[in-house]
Amino acid sequence: MMESAQHLKPAGEAASAPAKEYLTFRLGDEEYGIDILKVQEIRSYEAPTRIANAPAFVKGVVNLRGVIVPIVDLRLRFATERCDYNAFTVTVVLHVAGRVVGVVVDSVSDVLGIAPQDIRPAPEIGSAVDTASIVGLAALADRMLILLDIEKLMSGADMGLSD
Repeated sequence: MMESAQHLKPAGEAASAPAKEYLTFRLGDEEYGIDILKVQEIRSYEAPTRIANAPAFVKGVVNLRGVIVPIVDLRLRFATERCDYNAFTVTVVLHVAGRVVGVVVDSVSDVLGIAPQDIRPAPEIGSAVDTASIVGLAALADRMLILLDIEKLMSGADMGLSD
């Protein structure tokens, strides 16, 4: 009897779902966030081995402890103005769509907990990112965070990573 009572919540509590954690990173002047549960590790950038006839944003592959990992430069994929490789450039190693993929970003910022009620839908506009890959926008104190569905983005046919 008590167990069923625990499932009943007052109307005010229903809207306060727990915050989800996002790894935030920069691409050019924009800040993005991805589900922290998709992140395997963060590594300093190392030049990958180029693969012939791959799209320009697929930089190549690296050997990560015996696993061959494709490396996608999200800055090129999203057509950011500059793609400098410097001390801040990192590769975020992800586990998406049942495989390991690395994405190159300008820098990693931090991990933020964002409640679902703080996420606004993305506007329907033309962009380098298919809006189906955008979870939404989160307005934080003095910045706007674009939340990506990295699984959808990396699994898209245009990425050339699908089996």
